Amino acid sequence: MLLVLCVAVAFFASLLLPFLFIPLLRRLGVLDVPNERSSHSTVVIRGVGVTVAAGLLAGLVLSLLTGVVAVDRSIVAILIAIIGLASLLGWIEDWRGVSVRARAGSQVLIGLAGTAALAWTMEQSWWWVPVGALAIAGYINVANFMDGINGISGLHGVAVGALYSVSGVLSDHMWLTVAGAVTAAAFAAFLPWNLGRGQVFLGDVGSYLLGAAIAGTAVAAFLAGVYIEYLLFPILIYLVDTFSTLLRRVRRGERWYTAHRQHVYQRLTDCGLSHIQVSLFVTACTLAVGGTGLLTAGAGAGATSAGVLFAVAVVVFYLSSPRLFARRYVA
Repeated sequence: MLLVLCVAVAFFASLLLPFLFIPLLRRLGVLDVPNERSSHSTVVIRGVGVTVAAGLLAGLVLSLLTGVVAVDRSIVAILIAIIGLASLLGWIEDWRGVSVRARAGSQVLIGLAGTAALAWTMEQSWWWVPVGALAIAGYINVANFMDGINGISGLHGVAVGALYSVSGVLSDHMWLTVAGAVTAAAFAAFLPWNLGRGQVFLGDVGSYLLGAAIAGTAVAAFLAGVYIEYLLFPILIYLVDTFSTLLRRVRRGERWYTAHRQHVYQRLTDCGLSHIQVSLFVTACTLAVGGTGLLTAGAGAGATSAGVLFAVAVVVFYLSSPRLFARRYVA
């Protein structure tokens, strides 16, 4: 029942706080102006990810106060710090702007400090610290790059949070169950705001929150000995979309850091699919790959090989989908 309470607090805080915060954002002029990368054509309020961050953090803090996480309380406390600092950095970027160098340096510092604290708490090798730092900083940027259409980030938070929560049950890590469930609840509550008439955006604060929550949880779970399939498979679609696009731009000699519309999900909208259709498609692929990881991890070499082959097939289908949908659209 206490877990349900934590999830409910995360959900309703994230759902109701925008009523108070959106007027403030409007007065502060925190707006998203369309550019070459944008999939929208009008100026929209951004930065509403602050309310999602408030809900998610409230749920995690409550899990500590109520004793839901009786063991490994320090892990949840470190996750709160990682998520809170990343969200604060994103809010500063939304409100006032941050240089690329300062932004990247801050992301790496958050990853270094967070992973070092986790390694010290779990008595793991310090060699994992730079790996964890790059993972956290990298996925913050992945989530930011993929936050380009309505619904995609909210659904990603719901899908990966739910998969990680199930991973916590299967691996007997209550803190992982709580972190995943609270993340899913907070982002689920944002969907009505993002998909409704008065559309608003998470902003950098929300995408940084999403990346830090997922990557921080994954790094902590990896150091705790959770199966890598549980952690990597749910984020595989996002990783493949981002890095395949990056490699394609580098190979063409383009400036990879400039705004663009070459991600798979962006090309799908150019094929004529709506934002909701594309977001659901990306999420369905994420659930297919992530669910495969849950079913096959630790089930033997044969099952693991079959799971990897299926995941690869889904990834190949996802990467090919713009061409497939384009042909159908033309037909």
